[in-house]
Amino acid sequence: MRIYHLAYQDAWDAAQGSGVYRGRDADRADGFLHFSNATQIVESAAKHKAGAPDLVLLGVDEETLGEALVWEESRGGKLFPHLYGELAVEHVVSADPLPVGDDGLHVFPEMM
Repeated sequence: MRIYHLAYQDAWDAAQGSGVYRGRDADRADGFLHFSNATQIVESAAKHKAGAPDLVLLGVDEETLGEALVWEESRGGKLFPHLYGELAVEHVVSADPLPVGDDGLHVFPEMM
């Protein structure tokens, strides 16, 4: 299954140069990188990043992350994927810019 992370363009650009995505400090404040499934990511973007410019939707096949990826209960009792460690750029299978629509919400590409 593909899982998704909301990255800022500058952090994604830095990752492409180094080969490792670490996110920003706020991304790792909980000790892991936050991921979501295709349904959850739209909700997360609206709740936490509405109107934020320069976002990139990173898509990763969860199988490539191994034991560093843990599905844990979060808001509303739902399970969310959390990556305890860095994300190697080679594991990112898609990186799509997320424009902001007239309603202030991000416009998502078709997701798997």
